[in-house]
Amino acid sequence: MIPFLDIKAQYQSIKGEIDAAVLGVLASGQYVLGDEVAHFEQEFAEYCNVKHAIAVNTGTSALHLALLAAGVGPGDEVITVPFTFVATVSAICYTGARPVFVDVEPVTLTMDPAEVEAKITPRTKAIVPVHLYGQMADMDAIKAIAERHGIPVIEDACQAHGAQYKGHRAGSMGLSGCFSFYPGKNLGACGEGGMVVTNDDDQAKTMRMLRDWGQEQRYHHLLKGFNYRMDAIQGAILRVKLRHLEAWTEARRTHARRYSSLLAGSTVLTTPVEAADRRHVYHVYAVRSRDRDGLQRLLSAEGIPSGLHYPIPVHLQKAHADLGYQAGDFPVSEAAAREVLSLPIYPEMPVRHVDQVVAALEYAYVS
Repeated sequence: MIPFLDIKAQYQSIKGEIDAAVLGVLASGQYVLGDEVAHFEQEFAEYCNVKHAIAVNTGTSALHLALLAAGVGPGDEVITVPFTFVATVSAICYTGARPVFVDVEPVTLTMDPAEVEAKITPRTKAIVPVHLYGQMADMDAIKAIAERHGIPVIEDACQAHGAQYKGHRAGSMGLSGCFSFYPGKNLGACGEGGMVVTNDDDQAKTMRMLRDWGQEQRYHHLLKGFNYRMDAIQGAILRVKLRHLEAWTEARRTHARRYSSLLAGSTVLTTPVEAADRRHVYHVYAVRSRDRDGLQRLLSAEGIPSGLHYPIPVHLQKAHADLGYQAGDFPVSEAAAREVLSLPIYPEMPVRHVDQVVAALEYAYVS
C-alpha cells in the first residue's frame, strides 16, 4: 500500500541527528523554552528573512497571539476565508472578535482580493489571508487594500513554510506571519509546535510576554497571558529539520511537477496551478474532480489513500452556525469543498509511487 504521508521515513533519514538533539536536551535539564528554542527562533527568523520569531506550542496559538498583539478583541471583526482548516477561524473567535468571510479565487483557492474591500467596516481590525496548500495568497493586492484602510495583515502561513511571493518568504509580508509545526507539515515537529514571525519590535515583545503568562520578567505580569511556550525538545528537533527543509521542499516540488506532467490533459480532473509570481511548496497536492468521491473510492480500491482538505467550508460547519452564513454564500469555496482530493506527496516518496498513483487514476478514467 502507498502511504499518504510517511513521517517514519523522514525520521529514519535523519535519525542520528534527531536522536543526538533530543538526548542533548534531556542531558541539559532545560525542557521548556531555553537555548534550543532561542536558537531555533533565530534560525527560523533568518530563514523567513524577518527580525523576530516567537516560538509557541501550536500554530493555533501563533494565530491567537498575533491577533491579540495586533489589538484584536471583543466586538472587532477579522476578515478571512471559509476554505481553510477551522483553526484559522477558531483563533479569531478566541479573541472575542467576529470572523467575516470572503470567498477564494477559483484557481489558487486563496483569498480573493476583489471581495475584501466590500467587507471592511469600522470594526475591521485585521485581515488574515490563508496561504493554502503551500501557495501564498495575492499579497500585493491584499496589502494595498489593507494599507488604504490602515488595517494590519496577519498571514496564516501554517501550510506554507518556505513558500514565496515575488521573492518574499511566507510570513514576511504582513504585520506578522503564523506557522504550524504539526508533525505532517513541511517542517513538522515530533509533537506540537508553532511560530509567529514579525519585523515589528513591539509586536514581538508583546507576543513573547503573552506566550509566557504575560511576564516581562519572572513574576512580573504586565499582561493577562497564556501558557503557549514551546518545549525544548521540539525546538531542538525543529532546528535539525530546518537544515533539511529546502531539500525536502525541492523534492515535493519535483513530485508535484511529475504529477502535473503525467496528468496533463485529463478530462476527469484538474491539477493545481502554481501562480507565475509564486513558489508553491506543496504541503498538499490537491486535484479537483466533479466526481471526487467516486474517484476517491476507486483509488482506495487500488490501495491508494487520499485526503480531503477540506470537505466542509467553515461557514457551513455546525460549530460556526452562529455566524449566520448559509449554503450558497461562498460558491467558489463550496465548489472546492465538493471537488478537492489530495494525492499522496511527501519528500521521501519514491518516484514509482507517483507513477502508481497516476496509473490508478488513469485506470479510473476508463473504468
